[in-house]
Amino acid sequence: MKKVLTVIGKILLGILLLIVLFLIIMTIFNQIMFIKNKALYETPLGQLVEVDGHNMSIYTEGEGEHTIVFLSGYGTASPILDFKPLYSRLSDEYRIAVVEKFGYGFSDEIDGKRDMDTILRQDREALQKAGVEAPYVLCPHSFSGYEATLWAQKYPDEVEAIVGLDMCTANCKDESTLNGDNDSMKYVLPTFRFLQYTGLVRIFDEDQSGTLNDEEKQIFTELYCKNSLNDTVLREADNGLELALNDELNSAPLPTVPMIMYCSADNEGDELWEGGMQAMVDASCDGQLIKLDCGHYVHDFEYERISSDMKEFIGELGD
Repeated sequence: MKKVLTVIGKILLGILLLIVLFLIIMTIFNQIMFIKNKALYETPLGQLVEVDGHNMSIYTEGEGEHTIVFLSGYGTASPILDFKPLYSRLSDEYRIAVVEKFGYGFSDEIDGKRDMDTILRQDREALQKAGVEAPYVLCPHSFSGYEATLWAQKYPDEVEAIVGLDMCTANCKDESTLNGDNDSMKYVLPTFRFLQYTGLVRIFDEDQSGTLNDEEKQIFTELYCKNSLNDTVLREADNGLELALNDELNSAPLPTVPMIMYCSADNEGDELWEGGMQAMVDASCDGQLIKLDCGHYVHDFEYERISSDMKEFIGELGD
């Protein structure tokens, strides 16, 4: 029996040593890839404009009478590439613009609070400096739904319509939900930091749509390894800021502009999440809630359906 335990112990020790060796090799490989692929994450896909003394990335494509502005969900490493499956099917008829907030994509990381009023001011300024004039059809994913709602409330002349991609609303989370999210991050963040430092995140394919070419996938991977959950991004997810934002949004009437709200299967049945989008639709002069049988990044799974819906929806604006 003692001999058997000794053998098992040696096997387990050998496995442990192999794991440690693998992690060391992956960490070294990760640093080599950062050096080798530096040009991929330092060469913007769009243009850089100066806002508050820092560079913000704006990508534009196509021409048309209507301008669609894409606003990314929380922590999306490369909004430009994440939204490509959708906007590439719209830029033949419309002008599209993708805003990469500070901390996202090719935009700088910055210090200071990341309250939504500040983010909205910076994004509006960046669009103006990039020559992208209002009015806009706002197309926010997830967390950026807050920004789209605030935008339509504060600057109604700039917002022609809203297409919400499983978006946050003023009433999609309560204090208990936010505290639960905060508790989860205490475990998720250290785990992710470990995967990021060792380069294990490179194992995962960030192209959920399966539509990007090899170079685009490489760029997405490098930006994911470099950008994900940086300090600038993390400061957006402050419970106090989000609760104060909800109060601010609820202190004014919900926007009445035409809307489509897409709800994913991940959030279908969530009373607060789905109910918040239903409230937006009910306030709209022409709103519809569409449930999709796919994951939270609906534009990466149902880009054909959504682009077709958007062309029909935008075609009716002003009729």
